[in-house]
Amino acid sequence: MIEVESYEESIQNPTKRAIENQNEFRQPGAIKVALAKFFNALIFVFVGEGSGMAYNKLTGNAPNSHSGLVAAAVAHGFGLFVAVSISANISGGHVNPSITFGLFLGGNISLFRGILYIIAQLLGFVVACLLLWFSTDGLGPSCDIYTRLPS
Repeated sequence: MIEVESYEESIQNPTKRAIENQNEFRQPGAIKVALAKFFNALIFVFVGEGSGMAYNKLTGNAPNSHSGLVAAAVAHGFGLFVAVSISANISGGHVNPSITFGLFLGGNISLFRGILYIIAQLLGFVVACLLLWFSTDGLGPSCDIYTRLPS
């Protein structure tokens, strides 16, 4: 529970709150939340990009159809739903690092915790892409702009 005095001080001086605790990296709660952010980002990218890769594989890289775009949107929606629902009570459930940066700018999280969250999210994105690459035997991304641009 936040004490009333520290809460009022943080409202009056959000910069002090944002940088005051440099030992947050070592707290078990911060590591638990960072792991939640990691798996949150991993699930979202794996499901979303995996559905796009599967669509391209099934259609032989055919031009996008309306049903294919709807299927990709639904897959991204389900991926986001699962990612947010498994981590909402642990880390707030946001997947995008820009939202983490906005929370830091708003004074809701400290600088060190924000850096930890962003690193965990970016690592989750990279690991999801590597898992997709290994599991599909090197299949390319679903939005290969060089092959889809008109010549």
